[in-house]
Amino acid sequence: MATTNLRGNPVKTSGPLPRIGVKAKDFLLTGNDMHDKTLADFKGKKILLNIFPSVDTPVCAMSVRKFNAEAASVKNAVILCVSRDLPFALSRFCGAEGIKNVITLSELRNRDFGSNYGLEMVSGPMAGMLARAVVIIDAAGKVAYRELVDDITHEPNYAVALKELKK
Repeated sequence: MATTNLRGNPVKTSGPLPRIGVKAKDFLLTGNDMHDKTLADFKGKKILLNIFPSVDTPVCAMSVRKFNAEAASVKNAVILCVSRDLPFALSRFCGAEGIKNVITLSELRNRDFGSNYGLEMVSGPMAGMLARAVVIIDAAGKVAYRELVDDITHEPNYAVALKELKK
């Protein structure tokens, strides 16, 4: 288990984030078009996973907006925004915000992502949702960067994550 916080109160997660240098675990996540995506769908690209509890909260929405604004400047990379929100909610948000440079994905059909990446919150009022984190997978499919944000109400370190993605 790992620990993050919610307004300073400890929240346990299902495990640690994947270690840097290990092969990233596959996933099955559902896109806004209701088609499933796996890690293999992005083979050969660098992947930034922007993981968060719900796009219907201010900090989560801000992370999607910020990564969307920066995504176009990164070559051979894709930014995947992952939550347990329904694809319909993610699609509605992206449409209303004009978000076009990131791909939003849901754990709608398969809940292995949260546990495999150590990000399912198992305690606190948001238990069952995903903790806020950033994981970067390099073009060879290995974990290159990881950040479990210290408090769910805080934004990730965009500058460091984007610098790592651009390497």
